Amino acid sequence: QLTNLVSLHLSNNQLSGNIPSEIRNLDSLCDVNLSNNKLEGLIPSPILNCFMSFGKVDLSNNLLSGNIPSKIGYVDKLDMSHNLLSGSIPFLSISDNPYIPWREYSLSSLDLSYNNFTGTLPIELTTIPYINLSFNFFECPQGCKGFHAKSLIGNTPRSVNSSIYVQKTKKSRNLIVIALPITCCFLFIISVSILCYIRCTNKVKFEQSSKKDGDLFSIWNYDGKIAFEDIIEATQDFDIRYCIGTGAYGSVYKAQLPSGKIVALKKLHQRESQNPSFDKSFRNEIKMLSQIRHRNIVKLHGFCLHNRCMFLVYEYMERGSLFYALSMDDDEAKELSWSKRVNIISGTANALAYMHHDCFPPIVHRDVTSNNILLNSELHAVVSDFGTARLLDPDSSNQTLQVGTYGYLVPELAYTMTVTEKCDVYSFGVVALETLMGRHPGVLILSLFNSSNKNIMIKDLLDSRIRLPLCQRDTQAIVQVLTLALACLRSDPKSRPSMQQVAYELSNFEQSSLSLSFSE
Repeated sequence: QLTNLVSLHLSNNQLSGNIPSEIRNLDSLCDVNLSNNKLEGLIPSPILNCFMSFGKVDLSNNLLSGNIPSKIGYVDKLDMSHNLLSGSIPFLSISDNPYIPWREYSLSSLDLSYNNFTGTLPIELTTIPYINLSFNFFECPQGCKGFHAKSLIGNTPRSVNSSIYVQKTKKSRNLIVIALPITCCFLFIISVSILCYIRCTNKVKFEQSSKKDGDLFSIWNYDGKIAFEDIIEATQDFDIRYCIGTGAYGSVYKAQLPSGKIVALKKLHQRESQNPSFDKSFRNEIKMLSQIRHRNIVKLHGFCLHNRCMFLVYEYMERGSLFYALSMDDDEAKELSWSKRVNIISGTANALAYMHHDCFPPIVHRDVTSNNILLNSELHAVVSDFGTARLLDPDSSNQTLQVGTYGYLVPELAYTMTVTEKCDVYSFGVVALETLMGRHPGVLILSLFNSSNKNIMIKDLLDSRIRLPLCQRDTQAIVQVLTLALACLRSDPKSRPSMQQVAYELSNFEQSSLSLSFSE
């Protein structure tokens, strides 16, 4: 099938899974672009088999792993940058066919940057006109002779740049000893002038490329090196001065990029990056947030999965977490009015309803807490931290190890390991109560369902730092939220409402008034 297919362009989509090995059976296919997807697994060998002409293959910005195949087929331009490829670079050839001599074929362009390649480099690669091997782990015992220094930026050990610098330094010292002082000063002035000119030229080129490609993160998709360098410069290599928070396995930094855009960077700690469970959680967050889009779910702008530096790039939320906002002193807590608190609860419900009912398969967050709900400058709420989120398989029992935060975990996890949407429903109920009370409800949750305790008034459940609601609409909204929160906290999972029902009730209230009064 598709025997006459010549060009296949599926870039910038949400494609996942492996590249089908049958692609090599398409003899007419000479142009493949699968970049900017979520493809994983091994690369087929050979990649192309178009006998009539040499082809182009772009597999950049995916999650491909394993070694690069030695039989690359009839490829003229090959881009495998920004993946998880590893191992050494083999001697590249067309196929095992002895009747196709290598001297009649050679790559004109090869980009393997931003991977995890190791070992020494084959001397044959020096004949390729354009080659980019930056940000890998290549060894250069003899300075990688034959390779341009710019093609090996960011490799470990950094023998290319350091060896060139040492050689130039020694030569300069010899000249100082031999040359006359006037000549040395003259050369120094010329050198400074050249350096200033190069810097100004590079700055102009960068500004032109930024204007041409628009937002900086559109450049991320085409040249990850630019975005990576901008982030390192904006945080001064993740200096502690830019750290605005620390979590279980990473720290959060605030960075202002050259475009003026402010982002939040979640960087995995170096020690934790070696821990498989933390690494899995980090990659799981990327997987989840790359698949979903909702106004009440934090936006993932980009990520870097290099072994030496792993971080996520989020939209920056100026007001921090809901927990932080509720922990403020009396004056600042008053800014969270009753209507704003209800809107925060409603936004959280909308996000969870989207995950449970509009995503297939459904997504369970498993760690809905006030710390994982972030607020922007207008106190608009988004759900964050998807490191423990899980896709629900309708054909599986969905049993797993217990994860989450104490105080928000469902009681049934004491006797079952089955994960359902009702786990998030219960946690949402805790967060809803916490938002209205201004503090975590704690053991009060148990007393609310104690039939012998009938003396708890609604006003006793509200944050005492701000005045009781005077507006009838606010009063009715609070009663509605409390009613839904208590329903979400029922001990029997089957009796809890779905997040879709909760979101509907809250949005329906915004369109019509309830017949409940504050006294009720």
